Amino acid sequence: MKFNHLIFLTLITVFISCKQEEKIHHFIKFNTTEELYQFLKWTPENRFPLISAHRGGPMPGYPENCIETFDHATTYNPVIIEFDIAYSKDSVMVIMHDDQLDRTSTGKGAIANYTYEELKAFNLKDEEGKETNFKIPTLDSVLSWSKGKVLLTIDLKKGVSYKKVIEKVRQYRVESNSIIITYTAKQAQEVHQLAPDLMISASVQKKSELKRLNDLGIPNNRIVAFVGVTAPGKELYNYLHDKGITTILGTMGNIDKSAKTSPAKMVYYHLVNNGADILSGDNLPQAAAELDKFRYNKKLSSAHIN
Repeated sequence: MKFNHLIFLTLITVFISCKQEEKIHHFIKFNTTEELYQFLKWTPENRFPLISAHRGGPMPGYPENCIETFDHATTYNPVIIEFDIAYSKDSVMVIMHDDQLDRTSTGKGAIANYTYEELKAFNLKDEEGKETNFKIPTLDSVLSWSKGKVLLTIDLKKGVSYKKVIEKVRQYRVESNSIIITYTAKQAQEVHQLAPDLMISASVQKKSELKRLNDLGIPNNRIVAFVGVTAPGKELYNYLHDKGITTILGTMGNIDKSAKTSPAKMVYYHLVNNGADILSGDNLPQAAAELDKFRYNKKLSSAHIN
């Protein structure tokens, strides 16, 4: 009996320990594209600043551009997941930033030299170069996983077809949680012509760039404005907000470094207070804590966030 009692106590201890280690996930869910449009239409009352986890929010043990990393990012905040698409040798769309496999996986050489079946043999490495058990995901697997969990900002590496990516978005019915990244007005025009219902991340670092997009037929209600990697003045934020446009500021690089060096300055808090709506960067834990504080202080909430 004493032995059984000890087993029982051990099982209870393990159960409690496991429950304590369970992490809460913060998901974003839109049932329709109309709900997404309304969420991204900027108004003072509708505002809900978010983090875009650059390459999915990598950190020790969690490689960039990896579904397990994307899922882990949701334990910090409701997030937008930014990720990169490349082609394998047999034209399977896989999630990888670099042309070469060496930095982020156990593979060697160009990703385009391997079929997807061959890529399956490699494990992903985290930013410290440590091998994990995680594999290179396909676009199919990411889109399937994402529904009802995160917003996506989809970045295409050179040569990847917007048309093919949009076909996948349609196939998995993730129009309501997808934003296509473009770098030029012509790319934005191509995406809008292919899929007038999809939201587009477009570079708008000055007023004339918005006019150029509008002249090419892209309406303001399909644009999320990337304002660069240096915080602009309030004038640009106000100009875009007056037109109902949500803004993305890239914090990867100097801004993230500054925030890490001087956490007491609450860099991310002040950036959203100054007009940035989405912060796209690599310092997820600190940015999450500061945005939590900002939204709490401003009493901001959304029915689409659990």
